Amino acid sequence: MSGPLLAGLAAGALWGVVFVAPKLLEGFAPFEITLGRYAAYGAVCAAIAAATWPTFRRVLTWRNVAMAVLLAALSNSVYYALVVVAVRDAGVAPTSLAIGTIPLWLAMLGRFEAHVPQPPRMRLVAPLVLIAAGIGLINADTFARLETGEHFARGALAALAALACWTAYPILNARFLKRRRDIPNVAWTNLLGLATVLGLLPVLPFVAAPDAAAVGERDWAPFVLWCAVMGFGSSWLATWLWNHASSRLPVSLAGQLIVSETLFALAYGFALDARWPSATELAAIAAFTAGIVLAVRAFR
Repeated sequence: MSGPLLAGLAAGALWGVVFVAPKLLEGFAPFEITLGRYAAYGAVCAAIAAATWPTFRRVLTWRNVAMAVLLAALSNSVYYALVVVAVRDAGVAPTSLAIGTIPLWLAMLGRFEAHVPQPPRMRLVAPLVLIAAGIGLINADTFARLETGEHFARGALAALAALACWTAYPILNARFLKRRRDIPNVAWTNLLGLATVLGLLPVLPFVAAPDAAAVGERDWAPFVLWCAVMGFGSSWLATWLWNHASSRLPVSLAGQLIVSETLFALAYGFALDARWPSATELAAIAAFTAGIVLAVRAFR
């Protein structure tokens, strides 16, 4: 089980990057960042799909494509657009903390997963309590210092909508992959990426074109760099790693690993703010980490 566990943790480290990238690209609109990330993701998927065409062609059924479009919206295009709005309007910490509650929901919903051995409920109490305590601690510290802007409520609602998307995605994706073990992980990852780009196309005509003068004044080198990092690392590679983990782990356990996304997002946020975490934040991180460890042990 160590391989899938490490894959899930690595995916969390890569996903954590997406919480700080909008702060580094403040001169660009949320949809521009979303489009740039997924244009890079689609380019990587198209190249790999072309290189592995005989294998990729076998997964191109209407049912697979329809499921890929749904999951791509929940996990990528719609989800990340919501995250960008949430980070801009509410901040990195509140957004990452909202996403950090996903394990609590998945642990409860995972109890209904059929044909998968589940640990006794009492063995899940301690890790869930620790994760909840971590969320409570860092919420108290963060919101005590938070200066809410006029769009904070909009950002908070976007964060909750992103939470709903990413709670549904791992459950649906894991069920699909466990039913369709004949689909290679690389082919499914590429199909998800291409479906993500496909899902963005209908909204392009409704996006206002940026002012020509503003385009010339912006620094495009960081934009291209971070879109490439998010497109390959936080999208293609993270999706491949997560598919590997979720197809082999119970939903309840995979849900605990999503906490690593919050931990990495917080660490990146501290680095971006050039500060050390406070004592309360350190206690919250310790509680998160202990929760992950106990969850892993509960499923062994």
